[in-house]
Amino acid sequence: MSAEGGSRAVVAALAANLGIALAKLVAFLITRSSSMLAESIHSLADSGNQGLLLLGRRRATRPADEEHPFGYGRSRYIAGFLVGIVLFSVGGLFSVYEGVEKLRHPHHLDNGVVAVVVLLVAIGLEAFSFRTAIHETRQVKGDASWWGFIRAARAPELPVVLLEDLAALVGLLLALGGV
Repeated sequence: MSAEGGSRAVVAALAANLGIALAKLVAFLITRSSSMLAESIHSLADSGNQGLLLLGRRRATRPADEEHPFGYGRSRYIAGFLVGIVLFSVGGLFSVYEGVEKLRHPHHLDNGVVAVVVLLVAIGLEAFSFRTAIHETRQVKGDASWWGFIRAARAPELPVVLLEDLAALVGLLLALGGV
């Protein structure tokens, strides 16, 4: 399995998350909803995940030196590992917190149109990122199944972006159904 590919998918995911953060910020400015501000910050933090992946990928290309005689190739795995920790711990904890808060202090949706527009924008941007990741993956996965590719990929960027985008799309569709 190739260790190449994935840069376009990571950049597309970065652009999508920045676009989603902007859409949520605009929704906050319109509605003054504190949850929209929190969601905007959350999406901005998600952009940091792609920044970590890009940084790890760039560091991995540095040539070997005296301190690292085998090179820096593992930097991309460390970056992928950190992204996984951030996604599943911080992102998961934030989601649990928001869910508990909404159960403890329920309130009616004040402006459903803004919520639907933000969700549709987010779905469009995540779908673009997911499509880009699928296209890049098809170029490097060969005959492997999707699950086989995710398990055996030598470069962590594509599996991370594929799984993150898939989870985001499922979550956005559930949120749209809830609204």
